Amino acid sequence: MKRRTFVTASAAAGLYAEAPADPPSSSFFHLVYFYLRSGPQVDRTTQYLSGVFLPAAQRAGVAPVGFFSPVVGERSPFILSLASFPSLAAMDATHHKFAEDKEFQKGFDAYNNMQDPPYVRMESSLLRAFNGMPSLEVPPNDGKRPAHIFEMRTYESVNDKASARKVKMFEDGEMGIFRRLGMTPVFFGRTMVGRNLPSLTYMLTFDDLASRDKLWRNFGADPEWQKLRGQPGLSDAEIVSNISNAILRPLPFSPIR
Repeated sequence: MKRRTFVTASAAAGLYAEAPADPPSSSFFHLVYFYLRSGPQVDRTTQYLSGVFLPAAQRAGVAPVGFFSPVVGERSPFILSLASFPSLAAMDATHHKFAEDKEFQKGFDAYNNMQDPPYVRMESSLLRAFNGMPSLEVPPNDGKRPAHIFEMRTYESVNDKASARKVKMFEDGEMGIFRRLGMTPVFFGRTMVGRNLPSLTYMLTFDDLASRDKLWRNFGADPEWQKLRGQPGLSDAEIVSNISNAILRPLPFSPIR
């Protein structure tokens, strides 16, 4: 067995031993963080994403995509790029389209100036959509209303069994409670490649910060949620080892807004 095949198979076995196979229709989400210094790096990365990357993604048929900056988030300032793909094959095909796109390659080369780095570090993760929400849902926007506020939360677990149990908790009840209360989901995904595994990440959208605060209070007091979290084996102490979150605003050119 070739080493690459062995490593891939071993990683997959470790990540998904306790979870049922996802259906082929589940999307993949690619998250890329550009960690920046304030000033020129923010401007250059914004210009690159809006003027080079986004047009190339549109030419390649990548959709939906979104670009966000933090209202509240660790390691600010940063820009988050979110892209959705129907399959790993589609993601690989996009990579080849970008490689053949002369206009993109010209802009990419100019952005990646070795004498004047455009960012401090990049961080990338690949997620697979939950069975219960197999694709990203773009919040409706007629272009006349202000952009939404987005919240992205990541739940780490001590092992794959605990993480799979949290995924099931979302799919069996928590996602439905979100929708019933008006907490609009954008995506739910289990991390396949990234840091601090095992983990899952999801994104919600709100009209504004006041609406977000009110809806989270309603969620915390909801009888169905209280009953769900009180079931044996479903407390955070048993299945979640760390929770991190960021409040995000879409950049002006972001298709997801």
